[in-house]
Amino acid sequence: MPHLIFENFSQEKTLSSHWKTFNKSGSRLLFTTDGLRFVNHKTANTQYINAQIDDYQHLARRDFLWQPPLTMVIQARFSHPSGVLNGTAGFGFWNDPFLMTGLRWPALPRVIWFFYSAPPSHMKLDMHAPGWGWKAGTLDALRWPFFALLPTAPLAVPLMNVDWLYQRCWPIGQRAIGVNEVLVPAEMTEWHTYALYWQPDSVRFEVDGQTILSSASSPKGPLGFVMWLDNQYMVVTPRGNFGAGLVTKDAEQWMEVQTLTIDAP
Repeated sequence: MPHLIFENFSQEKTLSSHWKTFNKSGSRLLFTTDGLRFVNHKTANTQYINAQIDDYQHLARRDFLWQPPLTMVIQARFSHPSGVLNGTAGFGFWNDPFLMTGLRWPALPRVIWFFYSAPPSHMKLDMHAPGWGWKAGTLDALRWPFFALLPTAPLAVPLMNVDWLYQRCWPIGQRAIGVNEVLVPAEMTEWHTYALYWQPDSVRFEVDGQTILSSASSPKGPLGFVMWLDNQYMVVTPRGNFGAGLVTKDAEQWMEVQTLTIDAP
């Protein structure tokens, strides 16, 4: 596992050898005077567009690089505010469960990251957070409590459409999959410093030095780092709503990153 990754993209005008790119349909990584810009151009919902860097392409999941304890700190901004920016975007750590890079078996997700999604995305897995928006969060569906509850899913999912049962029963499911989310209280178009502190038994997220989420639910490693902007959407709810697809981008959109630090002492 690397001990320290530090990138000052406003000064360094090239990617280090640590990173792999995953750019689709003419998306670009562009160095500006302020940093590294992840650019999605105007596109229809008939093609997948993504600007991405990561450090796990073609690795087996057991060889992904990152384990707790570690700290990640990123300075970033976006071209559009929440609700106008569309698709998904973010940065942090996950297990790449959906076969996007490399040939691996599909897997249930493990994530710890800052994650954005816009309608029609609706991933309502935390009772106290909305199904879309600019959020900090964790999820670990590869935990024994989830597998213990899995046989009840055919009965439980329809019952989640009864509101009083949802209010009483879904907290059990939420704990089982280690979901903890909170909206980020920061304007996306402005520069902010985003930090996460990943310990074996806890997670803490900060924005500009202020804690916005603390959780005792810590995803297991190893995980890979990813930073991206694309035009996908996804629908996943305890009430049995599922879907995925692509959205149209009517104008160029971007995410810009000034500095990136991953410190694993």
